[in-house]
Amino acid sequence: MGRRPRRDLLAGLTVAIVALPLALGFGISSGMGAEAGLATAVVAGALAALFGGSGLQVSGPTGAMTVVLVPIMHEHGASGVLTVGVLAGLLLVALALGRAGRYMALVPAPVVEGFTVGIACVIGLQQVPAALGVPVPDGDKVTAVAWNAARDFLAHPGWQAPTVAVAVAVSMLAGARWRPAVPFSVLAVAAATAAAELAGLPVARISDLPAGLPAPSLAFLDVTAVPSLLAPAVAVAALAALESLLSAAVADGMSVGHRHDPDRELFGQGLANLAAPLFGGVPATGAIARTAVNVRSGAGSRLAALAHAGILAVIVFTASGLVSRIPLAALAGVLLATAFRMVEAGSVAAMLRSTRGDAAVLLLTAAATLALDLVQAVIIGLVVAGALALRAVARDARLDRMPLRPDLPGDHTEEEHALLAEHIVAYRLDGPLLFAAAHRFLLELSELADVSVVILRMSRVTAVDASGALVLGDAVRRLQRRGITVYVSGIRDGHHQPLRALGAIAGLDEAGRVFATTPEAIAAARDGLRRAGVLPPPEAEAALPG
Repeated sequence: MGRRPRRDLLAGLTVAIVALPLALGFGISSGMGAEAGLATAVVAGALAALFGGSGLQVSGPTGAMTVVLVPIMHEHGASGVLTVGVLAGLLLVALALGRAGRYMALVPAPVVEGFTVGIACVIGLQQVPAALGVPVPDGDKVTAVAWNAARDFLAHPGWQAPTVAVAVAVSMLAGARWRPAVPFSVLAVAAATAAAELAGLPVARISDLPAGLPAPSLAFLDVTAVPSLLAPAVAVAALAALESLLSAAVADGMSVGHRHDPDRELFGQGLANLAAPLFGGVPATGAIARTAVNVRSGAGSRLAALAHAGILAVIVFTASGLVSRIPLAALAGVLLATAFRMVEAGSVAAMLRSTRGDAAVLLLTAAATLALDLVQAVIIGLVVAGALALRAVARDARLDRMPLRPDLPGDHTEEEHALLAEHIVAYRLDGPLLFAAAHRFLLELSELADVSVVILRMSRVTAVDASGALVLGDAVRRLQRRGITVYVSGIRDGHHQPLRALGAIAGLDEAGRVFATTPEAIAAARDGLRRAGVLPPPEAEAALPG
């Protein structure tokens, strides 16, 4: 599978060691038990590694998914959670077949960067209780849990767990700079475990593991409960798609030359979520923490993620007693170092210096990831980024007064041009006629004075929305109320429909003042001014001195 199988296998071993307590913890947090977390990590991790679209992604139970599953567990029980997993898997496969994954490429870079910063902070804060050696306080907000853990530690301080966590984190960070190819996370965890055993340190360890996986079964499926579980399944599928594709995008950014296939990734996650519930597993998604460990440990292909699942399976059946002695503080140190290394300081600093809009989107997405949840954070980031992009596009739209000379057919004298310019003004609209820009056009057009005719040249209008059409129609009516005749030229194919449907040019159409070209509009305007007696008849024009 990979050109460097040894490094991939070592990366898989590192990720498996990191993933083990997370799988146990997330299984317990969901209410389904440690066995469910392990089943998810093994079954979903293997299938997503084989069929997913990222060669670096590691999948399994995650904290964000646990938050969504807890209310489902309370309302529908274990069978409801398993059924939701199957339904979410079907939805993910459908999204993949519909090629919905490509739309993730539209997520702006500041949103992805802000998500990465925010999730790194979440991962770091999640490790505070284990790193300090205190029980995890109650609460669903990571900041509050970390704060309460720090207060509990200050009330009853102990040096053992913090020393282990700091030693492991420092060893990883220093070792990565010294010898990036060496799996210092494995060495640091092994050394911390040996030191804790030899010194008899009173630090919390991984609890006893189950002795195996259950046989696959669909006994949990209750067809009559499916309608009531569709809404939770949509939420789970949306989170799985969003977290997996963002995690895969982050992995691309952390690696060199790797690019994931978003539709294949959705397909792989769909198969993983279809299969995991058969073994009692909870819904899975791409896991940013484990994926980051995988990349930082030197993974180069999907062999690493597959090895992680295989090693976890071996541990479940054979090495549960040995692994149960690993201090939780050592694993907290691994994740603290991982969270620190997830954030590319240079990239973040460059984006913060780029534009105020990019900086605002990055900071807002990071803060929302920390304070709210992943889905809400990305939605907020997308909305703000979209609004700023629309604002920038609107600023490119212009309304320019144009000279008449280039548009008049035939040869005309300077006197004729001067006479026409006293009565006819031509404006060219450039760019999108959207709600964000249309009001500026209205203001400029409404300030016109001392002219008889206004010609609006629209051949360079790139887009028209309902608000732009309504504002344009309002501007035309205001000009007409002041006795100014309006002509329109050069409307592109596709723009007639919104302009006519919303009445922007309906009256002009009926009056015959909409033309395909600007010279035609100018000629019609000149004829109208002659009939009104504003311009001299043709024989009088011919008598003008040349």
